Amino acid sequence: MAHRKIVLTTPVEQGTPVDPAGLKERFAAIRTELEVPGDFPPAVIAEAEQAGGQVVLPERDETAIPFLTIDPPGSMDLDQALHIERAGDGYRVRYAIADVPAFVTAGGAIDVEARLRGQTIYLPDGRAPLHPPVLSEGAASLLPGEVRPAFVWDMQVAADGEGTAVEVYRARVRSTERFDYAQVQEAVDAGTADERLMLLKEVGEKRIAFEKERGGADLPMPEQEINEDASGNFVLGFRPPLESEDWNAQISLMTGMAAAEMMMHGGIGILRTMPPPQPDAVKRFRRTARALGVEWRAETLYGDFLRSLDRTNPRHLALIHQATSLFRGAGYTPFEGDVPDEAEHAAVAYVYAHVTAPLRRLVDRFGLVVCEALSSGGEVPAWVREALPAQPETMSASDRKANAVERACADAVEAAALSGRVGEEFEGSIVDRGREGKGVVVMIAEPAVVAKAIGHAELGDSVRVRLTKAEIATGTVEFEVVGRAQS
Repeated sequence: MAHRKIVLTTPVEQGTPVDPAGLKERFAAIRTELEVPGDFPPAVIAEAEQAGGQVVLPERDETAIPFLTIDPPGSMDLDQALHIERAGDGYRVRYAIADVPAFVTAGGAIDVEARLRGQTIYLPDGRAPLHPPVLSEGAASLLPGEVRPAFVWDMQVAADGEGTAVEVYRARVRSTERFDYAQVQEAVDAGTADERLMLLKEVGEKRIAFEKERGGADLPMPEQEINEDASGNFVLGFRPPLESEDWNAQISLMTGMAAAEMMMHGGIGILRTMPPPQPDAVKRFRRTARALGVEWRAETLYGDFLRSLDRTNPRHLALIHQATSLFRGAGYTPFEGDVPDEAEHAAVAYVYAHVTAPLRRLVDRFGLVVCEALSSGGEVPAWVREALPAQPETMSASDRKANAVERACADAVEAAALSGRVGEEFEGSIVDRGREGKGVVVMIAEPAVVAKAIGHAELGDSVRVRLTKAEIATGTVEFEVVGRAQS
């Protein structure tokens, strides 16, 4: 399936407007059915308000560094701030991450509630945040112009983009500007970006080249976005990715790789791991590529092959969907003492840890404290050591819930976008086979829908389908295949 993404931002530049009638009720039902956390208990709110007003800032002062943030427009829970400058023939990258532990007392009301939630869960009409908004969108967020406590990752990067040294320390920082990805892309393309953004492109592209060299795999899956516009309508569309998102993601990835290395050298931490694809899965995928007529040379690694696929080509699109079988088994692996035998993340093709989103993801808070202690030569606190073993179960449960919520919301919005159009025909591409061999899965560009269809067609076929069902209350959309699309 296309990757679903709930985006709570405005304005919306493209997509299909969807009348909210019936959707609000469905979203409320999804919250109940999937037990999405609601309002925070009074004790949590009270503790958050007190913590926000009494935070002790680190002695180290780096407020003179002009950090910047890059996030979706309208975002308030800003985890990361960035600064890049030249250093000799290489670069110095400083990545400031929100210091959530400065506000959250181990065993306190906020901590207990966060461990129940696991992560922020997004719905089209709002979010269920990991932490109270007074912290996540206020006192702890790296908002522009505000002095905030942060974990600063100070990374030395060689001229070819390879990281050579890293230090992690707590400091007070102040972001000077906030950008969204489109603004960064536009400024870089126009040549009007300042040195920080131009160097983001430069370092990002070199890190992408490193990813290719080490065999990392990035699945070019179309991203289905659902957001709410200024008029209160929901908007559904497939959004093409921007290069600026890849550049920024590479900085986060580099930080996570450095964190994992630090944990392994220090003999304690929690890794984000994924096993390599099973040989049988790769063989099946090769057979599918051959059946679709997509050339895959024997000497080409699967990561390089995936990067070569064109999501606008129906046959390639079907193959991209089939490739999800290669990206399974991701989880969290805590350790103390011996390093795990299975330590790598296969898609990253390196060791990796989550440490860059503590406002929105629980496990990052513990990883940050581990790395700062290891970097400074200090002891990892007992409350962190005690928390690590429980993280895989907590994060796995919250991942399942977040994914289920996104799927259910996307299904409801798709049904709403098609409401009143039963009997109409659409053109789309066959991207998958139905469950248990029943029917197929079709992707339609306008409106941006991925749904099952009754009938027979081959993977990669361009087809005409007739809408037979669109029910908002159940999030059910069904088509039937009526023929091949007009060439």
